[in-house]
Amino acid sequence: MSDPEQDNKRQRLRELQAIPDRQRTDEQWDELNELEIMFAAGNREGAPMPRPQGMPSSQPGGFPRLGGGGGGGGQNRNKGRKFHHRPPKRNGPPDR
Repeated sequence: MSDPEQDNKRQRLRELQAIPDRQRTDEQWDELNELEIMFAAGNREGAPMPRPQGMPSSQPGGFPRLGGGGGGGGQNRNKGRKFHHRPPKRNGPPDR
């Protein structure tokens, strides 16, 4: 795609985005969606290929980071529910 053609499409994208959502026709919505897909980061030339869901990342350890942060140096490690072992059953008559 040539630069002037791409510039025209970007300008058209801006024009369509300037129209309030409730005032857009179905044809304008379709054109807007096509242009947004065309200019999406994953569809540009030279963009890295997206990883399928669940694939390990390049994080140390080979596992993807899951949200939540944390970072308290382990201070919050034991805030969960504590479980205790049940005392063993006694076999025989109860003591009196």
